[in-house]
This record gives sequence, structure tokens and C-alpha cells, in this order.
Amino acid sequence: MKLIKNGISSKDESGEVILRPEEPEDMWHTYNLITPGDELKANTYRKVVSTSATGSTKSEKRKISLTLRVQEIDFDPKEGSIRVKGVNVVENKFVKIGASHTIELEPHRNFTLIKSCWDTIFMERLKLSCDVSKKADLAAIILQPGLAHLCLITSHMTVTRAKIEKSIPRKRQGRSGHDKAVEQFYKACMNAINLHIDFDIVKCVLVGSPGFFKDDFMKYMRNNAVKNDMKRLNSNLSKFITCHSASGHKHDLKNVLEDEDVQRLVQDTQAADEVRVLGDFFKLLNDAPDKAYYGYNHCVRANESNAIESLLVTDALFRSCDLKRRVQYVHLVESVRDNGGVVHVFSALHVSGEQLSLVSGVAAILKFPMPEIEEIDMGGDESSEEDEEEDENDQGEAELKREMEDAADALGDLF
Repeated sequence: MKLIKNGISSKDESGEVILRPEEPEDMWHTYNLITPGDELKANTYRKVVSTSATGSTKSEKRKISLTLRVQEIDFDPKEGSIRVKGVNVVENKFVKIGASHTIELEPHRNFTLIKSCWDTIFMERLKLSCDVSKKADLAAIILQPGLAHLCLITSHMTVTRAKIEKSIPRKRQGRSGHDKAVEQFYKACMNAINLHIDFDIVKCVLVGSPGFFKDDFMKYMRNNAVKNDMKRLNSNLSKFITCHSASGHKHDLKNVLEDEDVQRLVQDTQAADEVRVLGDFFKLLNDAPDKAYYGYNHCVRANESNAIESLLVTDALFRSCDLKRRVQYVHLVESVRDNGGVVHVFSALHVSGEQLSLVSGVAAILKFPMPEIEEIDMGGDESSEEDEEEDENDQGEAELKREMEDAADALGDLF
């Protein structure tokens, strides 16, 4: 989402923002930002009937700008569009005040949203939708002697966070200027990584260069991260993957990302935490089943008792065309976080996400045993079919556990 204008007052938190959705996920954020009672201004089309001097009438569609007081909002996940129904509050040449109308919002079209109060929840949603650093779990730094680009990467865009340039003299016998300049360049790159990468969000960092330059840089970071009091950077060095890049120019990053071997390593590194926690879940399911549950109803019940230590959920559930179901899982995730639990979102395209999908797509590791949850009637569970199959087939459950352990062992060999 692109924030074109922020007109929110710091005094009473009222005001307007002008936004432009740029990708499908932005439409979901837009749907969560608009509520009945807000005012929405956007361009739309309306059939206008005009009468000529001779008395003949002519009907044509005109592009007009309308400001509606929102009454209803409908979101179509398949089409990625939002229909907003309301009444016109600003009279113009074609539409009177109080007239009903519908505006359809689509990606790449600006709209203005006016609220009497932008509370904390709305501001968090606005920041999340507009800040690419909150959505990028992949970063990359490509470098050559004297030049480096540090980028954050999402599925739709690559954003440069830092460009590091330094003149490095040629290496000559009897002179130390080259080595000192290279060390200063490495230090600047390491500082940029420490400053611009949020390791709570970023799960994998690519380090690319020609030749062995990347390896020398990684060696420098390992030796100096703790020395320079960068403990957080040092504890996340396992997320760094070295690869070949033709140069330190940004345009070479495209070739790096298209390499199939790099893609595989990135996927495995991004999913490393998920593989570990899913392995823990299946182990508990076998050894201490009162502390490991799956299925929406079971997880909701555990969360009501503030018992969830880790919630495991696949991203496929948030892409569901069933809007009611999607909202349920969003609320569950937000509630678990509010209660101090950790939420792990699995990619349905990775082996770990596939395994979790086989047990309903949502599971929980509890802080303490809750044997009473087992008595819940699963008839109203959105994923009841999968859950009933798993409940009736203990052998299938054990097989899933073994498959997950094999997948974890295979991934472990990569790190």
C-alpha cells in the first residue's frame, strides 16, 4: 500500500489519508481499515441523462468524484475488489446530497479515507499495510570491492535500504591502504545490516558477490559482531546464505533470486524456525498429548484459558475465499499475540506447511496440560472433516509425525 498523503491530526486523531493499493494483500488491509460511518472519496462512474435543446435525451456514463458516508462494505477475495455502499455527503453536478451510490475500489486506484478517530488499532493496520519492512522476510546484500546494496524483498517489490560506496585503492606490495579500506567498507556494510534489518521479521539474508569477497565479508562479521556489541546480529548469523553475484549493482540481484539453488536454500532457511516448532508439536502430540492440540475449536478453547505458548497456522487459511472463516483465524492470531503467545505462520508451499495442513492447518503448543479440551464437540469446527479423520486414525497421526521428523532431519542437513 502506498500512503500518498497523511492528514491525521495529532491532537484529536481525526483526519484523512490518501492511499493507493498496489497488491492483492493491500485490498485485505483496505477492507479492515474502512468501517461504517467513515467517509470515502474516490472516482467512480455514474449514468447521467442529459436533455438537448430539441428535447431529446441522451444517457452516458460519466467519471465523477464522490464522497460517501459508508454504510456497507463487501470484499471479494477472488477478484480482489471492494464494493462500498453509502450516501453522498458532498453535492456535485450529477449527484445530490443523500443520494445512494456504490463505489468499487480496485488495486492501483487512489482513494481518500476520512475518519473522526484513527484509534490505535487503525493506526497499527495503516502502518502495517504501508511499511514494506513489516512485510519483507527476505533481505539481501550484494557487494563488490567498494560498492554494496542492501535490499528488503517482498513477493511484489525490492526496496533498497542502503547503498554503501567507498574508494578502495589497489592492493600493492608494501602498502597497507588497501586492507584498511576494505576493513572500513566491511564495517560500513555490517553497520547497515545491523541498522536496517529487523531479525524478528527477516528470516533469511542473502550475501552475494563475485569470487570469495562474500566469504571474506562473512568472516569479518563473525569476528566483529560481538566485538562491536552487535549481539543480535551475531545470534542471527545462521540466517545468512552466501551465493554468487556478478557484481554489487542492484540489477544483478534479479539473477541471484532467479537461481533455483538459491530459491531452495531461501525457502529452507525461512522455514527453519517453523520446522523446529512443528517437530516440537508432533513430539508433544506423541509424548504429552494434553499439551498439543489441533483444529480451530480446540485452539480457541485453549486461547480462552490463556494457555497457548505457540500457535501454528498456515498462510493458506488467510487466503480463504470464505471471508467469515478468514476473519475467525485473524482474530485468533491477534488474540494469541495479545495473550503473550508466539504465532508461527507457515508457508503452504513448504514441506512444513504441507504437513501442518494435513492436521487442519492450525495447531497449538500449550503452556500447561488441558485434558478437558479433548471433550469438546468438534461438530462446529470449520475443519471438522480433517480433524475427525485424524481423531479416528491414530496410525495416520503417527505416520505424519514420522514424515515431519524426516523432513526436519533433511532440512537440518542444510544448516
